[in-house]
Amino acid sequence: MTGPVAGASAIRGRWIAAFWCAAALFEASQSIFMLHSEGKHQGELRLLATEFVTWLPWALATPLVIGLARRYPILRGGTARGAATHLFALVAISLTAEAWSAALQMLFNPWGHRRPPTFWDTWTTTLIYQALNCLAAYALILTITYLVDSRDRLTRQATEAARLNEELSKAQLAALRRQMEPHFMFNALNSIAGLVRDNRNDAAVSMVVGLSEFLRRATEDSHRPQVTLAEEVEYLQRYIDIQKVRFGERLGISVDVPPDLLDVQVPSLLLQPLVENAIKHGVAKRVAGGAVRVAGARREGALCLSVYNDGPGFPPDWETNGAGIGLANLRRRLQILHGEAADLSMTRAGERGVEVRVTLPLAEA
Repeated sequence: MTGPVAGASAIRGRWIAAFWCAAALFEASQSIFMLHSEGKHQGELRLLATEFVTWLPWALATPLVIGLARRYPILRGGTARGAATHLFALVAISLTAEAWSAALQMLFNPWGHRRPPTFWDTWTTTLIYQALNCLAAYALILTITYLVDSRDRLTRQATEAARLNEELSKAQLAALRRQMEPHFMFNALNSIAGLVRDNRNDAAVSMVVGLSEFLRRATEDSHRPQVTLAEEVEYLQRYIDIQKVRFGERLGISVDVPPDLLDVQVPSLLLQPLVENAIKHGVAKRVAGGAVRVAGARREGALCLSVYNDGPGFPPDWETNGAGIGLANLRRRLQILHGEAADLSMTRAGERGVEVRVTLPLAEA
């Protein structure tokens, strides 16, 4: 027998023993009260022990009844054969239990009779008086068994649903990430090609090296849906180094994240696509270049990350162009990971400039 199965059987055995001990104690207490009502104040301990042991056959038969309850269900899928099986088991256990009770009364005479009745008389009398109790005991075992099995079934279903949801979320995140990576590669390779055409070979080589390191890090973290903000900022810095090779002095980037927020969990590749959009649709469209500011703050118990660029605002059709696709991708990832607790919004910042703000629940690593 394997460890978990043996452990479950031991736990079930303890619960069965505890249940019947409680039932026996209750029955023995009732018997002692009856003994006192008859004016007898001796033999309480003997009566208590006898009545306590009387329930032993039911305790031993409980695992059998549980097995029959699961093999022959009463409520759903019940058959005449199943009903007959339960009836036969009820009769057999009742006859055995009351024979055991009669034997104990003949052996110990717990009620203190001067002339104890015969075994047959005791057996038939207890069968008549205990028939309803036997039926109730059998029905109680069935009821508890079905209730426990129903609870376990619901727990397993909830666990399985949670596991399937987690696997679905991971699959969706992986699909969204695969959708984003070709987009980044296409832009980076175009930038390298532009540097080569301009005979900026050293810059092109530096960008290839930076891109290689960036992709190596992306591959290492591909299985992690969330990373610390410190890792995300480091990852962003590698991307910034690549873009600085391309834009030179035209690109000014600042990153301001308080140290006390660096251990907070954030979605992997959260900041890089936001900065990429800011450069592509802001800085790259201005001859003089521009500035991008990345900031983080704690507001009302949540993490607020913002990416600002001072370039022209997004066009009216931004939802259907590259910027809209990137932000829609990120918005979907946030919804998968955090549901309604996360938010992504884009607003105009003054007369010129755009700010994208991401709000996340605070969860430290």
